[in-house]
Amino acid sequence: MREPIPGIPTYASGGLPVPEAGARELSTAASMRVMLRMAERAMVRASDSAQIRGNTAHLLPGSIDAFQAWLDAIGRARRYVHLENYIIRDDHIGRRFRDLLAERARDGIKVRVLYDWIGCWATPNRFWKPLRDAGAEVRAFAPPSLTDPLNFIRRDHRKVVAVDGEWASVSGMCIGDEWAGDPAAGIPAWRDTGVEFRGPVAAVIDRAFCKTWMTAGGVLPPDEIPDPAAVAPVGSTSVRVVEGEPGRSRIYRISQFVSVGVEQRLWITDPYFVLPPAMAEALASAARDGVDVRVLVPAYNNWPIVGGMSRAGYRPLLDAGVRLFEWEGPMIHAKTAVADGFWSRVGSSNLNLASLLGNWELDVAVTDLNFAAEMEALFLRDLESSVEVSLVNSARVPGIGIRERRAVERVIAPDAEDELSPTRAAARDARQRSFRGSQVSRFLGRLARAATVLGRALVGQRTVGREDTGWVTVWAVYLLTLSGVGFFFPRVTAWPMALLTLLLALAAVVRIVSNREPPGDLSKDSQSVRRS
Repeated sequence: MREPIPGIPTYASGGLPVPEAGARELSTAASMRVMLRMAERAMVRASDSAQIRGNTAHLLPGSIDAFQAWLDAIGRARRYVHLENYIIRDDHIGRRFRDLLAERARDGIKVRVLYDWIGCWATPNRFWKPLRDAGAEVRAFAPPSLTDPLNFIRRDHRKVVAVDGEWASVSGMCIGDEWAGDPAAGIPAWRDTGVEFRGPVAAVIDRAFCKTWMTAGGVLPPDEIPDPAAVAPVGSTSVRVVEGEPGRSRIYRISQFVSVGVEQRLWITDPYFVLPPAMAEALASAARDGVDVRVLVPAYNNWPIVGGMSRAGYRPLLDAGVRLFEWEGPMIHAKTAVADGFWSRVGSSNLNLASLLGNWELDVAVTDLNFAAEMEALFLRDLESSVEVSLVNSARVPGIGIRERRAVERVIAPDAEDELSPTRAAARDARQRSFRGSQVSRFLGRLARAATVLGRALVGQRTVGREDTGWVTVWAVYLLTLSGVGFFFPRVTAWPMALLTLLLALAAVVRIVSNREPPGDLSKDSQSVRRS
């Protein structure tokens, strides 16, 4: 072996200098700092949002807790209240919020309410009259329009309450008796999760409301557009506000980033779990790499069609080692995630394409060990009222199928041990007293599941398991019938298509003639906020 020449660095076989021990340690430390900066930069670019420091975060582990926190905050408002929600019903809890908001408006507090037009389709116009009469401003997001005929696809799905630019809450719950329950009648509330903040992040959340308010055509005075830099720090929690907007896919990107970077565990709760292929592969890849990936979904979905589509995606995830659980109680509507006991997400985004790509959503990513510990404890508590769905091996049941002990699915392998849990039994009893949907909706849910399985099978993404054979056959017969109608009665299919294309053409002409510009927003100010 040749002796090293003094003053000349020693090179490895690859041609690079070999640093001495001390230099190697410094190099490793510097590399770690670079990697941390790269990770933070990737988070910022994926979410289009920097971390906001100096806050307090308080978990609201149930819809009843969240409603009380919202009502309390509205009651102590000194200057203004901003409320934005997908659904505000004309029922007991809806009228309770309306009456309190009207009272505060009469007290001189500026009150602005933004609701989604489709989400509140069943709420009559007379419901809003007491609010308007009291001086509050109420707006509907994206009502029908001839100039924007496809605007109904993009909904305002956010759930936000902001008060005085100093307090704000984000959650997955709408304002309706489903979430409040009726203890006097023995009707339990749906399970949902929210979080309340104080500190600079409350102003950032409030500014997110300001953007959607202006998108809906509203105008805000400067004193209702808070400056986060003017809000004094009140705690040590860092929060990232992820503003979902149509086509921006911010929560989609940050969710993928977390999924591919998580080291030990990733626990997700989602009510309408219809993963896009890229997100499904991210979770599957993490599970194959040894990460404890768990997903909790409702056993009885309030939208059985979505529930059916969700179950159609079980098999590839189970094959990869993802653990799937179905909540046995009343509808679980929470949209949360917690990773490695450090990073948590709470908000309005569901893990499906409508939320990830099409809607206006709002989520918060909290970086805090204590908050994440609360989130994990809540998840484990929910698992006590859940049943795990698993692939059945051939030793238990001939062939390979999915064990699904649902009333809407065929029982393949009943598990008697599940009946021994008092917590699970109580959850099932509560579900019996809650809204469960109609037989028609459940039938449509089965069809939706079969359609999803068939679509994936036709493009080669999966096989048709024996648990889906019957309903996929129903779809095959339906498609054959529809093709026969098209061949022998072409006008039946041609006229609807002609009407649709005519409406789109007229909308295009109106848009060209009107030459309207999109509503103003706070994008320029938002950039300065993110850099601060």
